[in-house]
Amino acid sequence: MNELTVRLLATPQAAPVLRHAVREHLGPGSGDAELCVTELLANVVRHLGAGTPVTLRISASGRAARTRVELTDPDPRTWPVRREAAGDDESGRGLALVDALAARWGVTRGARTKTVWCELDPGHSPHGRVAVITGG
Repeated sequence: MNELTVRLLATPQAAPVLRHAVREHLGPGSGDAELCVTELLANVVRHLGAGTPVTLRISASGRAARTRVELTDPDPRTWPVRREAAGDDESGRGLALVDALAARWGVTRGARTKTVWCELDPGHSPHGRVAVITGG
C-alpha cells in the first residue's frame, strides 16, 4: 500500500504545502485529491480555528484502486455539513465540491477525534456518490 501521512497545524498557509505533498505523493492527475485536501483543511480552519492540529492521510493500493483522503482533527463533536450555497454566498461550497469529486465520502468519529474522508476513483466518474457517517 502506498501511504502518506502529514501532521501539521491547520492554517490557510498550510493548504499549498499539503497540495504539494499530495502532488509529490500521487504524481500526475492528483488534482482532485489536492482539491479535496484543500477543502477539508479549509473546513477545519473555518469551524475549529487556525492552529488546530490535523493529520492528513492519503492511501492507495495501486493504480486500479481508489485513493483515500483522510483528515483527522481533535474535535469529535463538530461535524461537517454539506449545504447548498446560493450564487452570491462567499463560502459553503467545500463539501459540495468533495461530494462532486469523490465516489463516496463520510465522517468517522473516534473517542477524541473525527476523521473526514473521501475516496476517489482512478479516472473517476462522480456518479453514484454515497456519503457515509459512522459513530464511534
